[in-house]
Amino acid sequence: MASEVARLALVSAAVAAAMAYARLAASRLGPGVPRLAALLPVLLLLPVLPFTFASIHLRTISAFFLVWLCGFKLLLLAFGHGPLHPALPAVRFAACAALPVKVRGRAQSSRSLPPGFLLSYAAKAALFAALVSLRGLRARMPAYAVVAFDGAHVYLMLELFLASAAAFARTLLGAELEPQFDRPYLASSLRDFWGRRWNLMVPGALRPSVYRPVRARVGDSAGVLATFLVSGLMHEVMFYYITLEVGTGEVTAFFVLHGACVVAERRWVRRGGAWRPPRAAATAATLAFVTGTASWLFFAPVIRSGLDKAIVAECEGMLALLEAAVRRLAASLLWS
Repeated sequence: MASEVARLALVSAAVAAAMAYARLAASRLGPGVPRLAALLPVLLLLPVLPFTFASIHLRTISAFFLVWLCGFKLLLLAFGHGPLHPALPAVRFAACAALPVKVRGRAQSSRSLPPGFLLSYAAKAALFAALVSLRGLRARMPAYAVVAFDGAHVYLMLELFLASAAAFARTLLGAELEPQFDRPYLASSLRDFWGRRWNLMVPGALRPSVYRPVRARVGDSAGVLATFLVSGLMHEVMFYYITLEVGTGEVTAFFVLHGACVVAERRWVRRGGAWRPPRAAATAATLAFVTGTASWLFFAPVIRSGLDKAIVAECEGMLALLEAAVRRLAASLLWS
C-alpha cells in the first residue's frame, strides 16, 4: 500500500503538469487541428499512466478518469467544445479535466458536503463491506441471486469511488457539482437507466463528442447506436486495464445490444405505444434485463480470467486497512 500511495503521488504530479501544459497550449491556439496537435502529447501520455499501479482498482479507476473521461474532455477542448476552457483557473481546469466531476453552472459556491451526504455514503460503504464479506457464499447462490449480487457490488464500488473523487473536488474547488448517479435502481426504462441515472459522467462526455455530431449528420437512431458502440469500445479498453488481455468483444456486444433496445424503446414511445406497464413492473423488468445481460456479456471476461477473486481480495485488503486505521484512531483518542 505504501508503494501504491507513492505511485499515486507520482501520477497526480504528472497529471497536474500535463493539465497545466494543456491549459497553456489551449490558451495560445484557437480550436482546430493546431490545438489538437499541441494536445497530442498529453493524449498519448494519459493511457500510459494507469500502468504505474499494481492494484487492479487503482489501475482501472485511473484509466477511467484519465483515458476515457479526461481524454474525451481534451478532444472536445481541441475543437472548442465541452466543459474545459483555457480561461478557467488552473486548479479548476485540472480538477475538471482529471476528475469525474462537472461543476454546476449557476449554483452557489460551497465547500461543505450536501446534507445527509456522509450518512448516505456511510450506509453504502457498510453495505459494500457486507457484500465483500459475503462473497464466499456467491457460489452457493441461485443464478438470479448471483446476478443481483454482482450488480450491487459493481454499483456500490463505482459510486463509492466516484463519490470520494467528487468530495475531494468539491473541497478543492468550493463549487457545487452535478450528481454522478441518480438512484439507478429506480430506472423505469433503458433510456432512463443509461441516459439519466447510471454513471452520468459518461453520457455527459459521449453526448457532445459522439451522439450530437452523428445525429446531426445521419439521424437520431444512428446517434444513439454510435454512442453505445463507442461506449462499448471504451469499456473494452477499461477491461484491458483490468485483465491486461485483449478483449473478446463481449463487452462491446453488451452495449450494442442495449443501444438497439434503447432505439426500439424510443420508437415505441414516439409512435404512442398503447400499453405501458406500471412503474414498479417497468423498474423490475429494466433491472432484470440490465443485470441479466450483464451477467451474460459484461462480467464474463473478468470471471473467466479469475480476476474477480483478485478484485474481491483487494477489496478485503482495503477494508482491513480501513478497520485498522479506525482502531488506531479510536485508541489514540482514548489515550489522549
